[in-house]
Amino acid sequence: MKPMLTWIGGATAALVLVFSGASLAGAMMDDGSDAKAEAIEDAIPVDAAAVDAADGTQPEMVSEEVVQPIPAAAPKEEPFVVKRILDIPGPIKYGEWYWDDEGVPDGPLVMTVDLDARVISVFKGGYEIGAAAAMLGTKEYPTPIGTFPILRKQRHNVSEKYDNAPMPWSMFLTRDGVAIHGGRPVENGYASHGCIAIPDELASRIFAIAKPGDKVIITRGKTLEMGQKII
Repeated sequence: MKPMLTWIGGATAALVLVFSGASLAGAMMDDGSDAKAEAIEDAIPVDAAAVDAADGTQPEMVSEEVVQPIPAAAPKEEPFVVKRILDIPGPIKYGEWYWDDEGVPDGPLVMTVDLDARVISVFKGGYEIGAAAAMLGTKEYPTPIGTFPILRKQRHNVSEKYDNAPMPWSMFLTRDGVAIHGGRPVENGYASHGCIAIPDELASRIFAIAKPGDKVIITRGKTLEMGQKII
């Protein structure tokens, strides 16, 4: 005879006695004594909490509201929003240029050109770091309007169309040769064949930090103020 003890749900137990292929339940007493069999509850320890749960009684649960503060989101950096405009006294005159990048954090470069004001502005991460009067195209050879990425740069360049005119620090905006460049004094009464000619001192500084893909936005009569988006 081999007893097998099986637990069910932690609270109910059954005792099964296996006799040579036959199963008997209960207790057998061969000596005819009236001794009572030990109660099953006394033989097997019972988990009272489990019994209560089996009877449908749920233990009392106490909960408290937990409020977890949510940290404020960090302000989103806007590299193409105007954060600073250079303090320039009065309108920029032909031949004048300004540059101030001291303390300006790293950021994407973008330039704007206003054909009416005939001014180029250079922004780095939203901070204006450079500005100058520009020599632009004519009605016959207009400077195009739109947003242009810098396609390529050429430090030493001459115009193949116009008598090998010097165009140092060229930053090309179109495939037909329109570029921002230096090469000659920016004076009243002169124009380009569609290019944006600026003083050599400014052209060299822009050339040093500009890279292909940087945007140049050419408009007519549009100005920017603090907090406005450049692009």
